[in-house]
Amino acid sequence: MIETKIRKVGNSAVMTLTAEMLAMLDAKEGDRLFVVRGDDGSLRVMAHDPALAEALAAAETVMDDNRDMLQALA
Repeated sequence: MIETKIRKVGNSAVMTLTAEMLAMLDAKEGDRLFVVRGDDGSLRVMAHDPALAEALAAAETVMDDNRDMLQALA
């Protein structure tokens, strides 16, 4: 486990990623990252994956197009 700190920058809270964390993600400064919330409330940080981005965009479109039906099912 790697510990990091949240700090305030302007009106935002920023989490610092160490060089070790960036290496684990195979990411560098300026890259996009995805943060996904797990069912248990945990957060998972993943490097940008174009296939995942495309799938998430498609899912968002489906949810927008079927908002009323999905809300009724919930």
